[in-house]
Amino acid sequence: MTTRRPLIAGNWKMNGLRASVEAFCQIVAGANELREKVDFIVCPPATLIFQFIGSCDSGSVEVGGQDCHAEPSGAFTGDISAEMLADLGARAVIVGHSERRAFHHESDADVRRKTQAAWRAGLLAIVCIGETRDERAAGRTLSVVGAQLEGSIPDEATPRNLVIAYEPVWAIGTGLTPTPADIAEVHGFIRERLNARFPVSAQGIRILYGGSVKPSNAKELLAVDNVDGALVGGASLKAEEFLAIAGVYA
Repeated sequence: MTTRRPLIAGNWKMNGLRASVEAFCQIVAGANELREKVDFIVCPPATLIFQFIGSCDSGSVEVGGQDCHAEPSGAFTGDISAEMLADLGARAVIVGHSERRAFHHESDADVRRKTQAAWRAGLLAIVCIGETRDERAAGRTLSVVGAQLEGSIPDEATPRNLVIAYEPVWAIGTGLTPTPADIAEVHGFIRERLNARFPVSAQGIRILYGGSVKPSNAKELLAVDNVDGALVGGASLKAEEFLAIAGVYA
């Protein structure tokens, strides 16, 4: 089996001002001690990407965006293209996060086009999928996740251009988390679907878990089969907590 290098990614969402570079530099300092075993990506608001990349020798931590438009340019007021992110020095972009799907009504087809845009610009696409609480209660978790996988991921996926992030919507920012058995079931299902669709490269594609990941539960969650790291929300804003999660791999 292919050995997949762990990835700890931070999604800062709509948080952070210019003074936040101090917290980022603290993350970089700690990541330098772990970089032999773990990859790091921090995705701040677009307003901070250039500043983060230019600060504190950030080589051990890649910087990414939180979203991109499907088109490279045009009359799309308020949007940012994948090419613009790459021009700033970003190396990755999150697409299809549940908050984008819910609040901006993004479909799987929209996410697929954004993934293709990320690849067009040379960015790693972190594609988010996950079920709502009602969908889980109705026993539809695997069917929902399967449909999102099929609809959101283009055919050209490789370990170099794609990371999957499974984030059960009901666990994001709520303090609730699925059981390790629940996570193992979904991640195993995702791996099976990837194997079926991308038999040559599927074993190298990383699958992250996201949803109320924190230092107190990281060891248990990251030990689950087919969990290759975490997409961290609130805890990524605090260097000590973010690094403690990554420290599971030390």
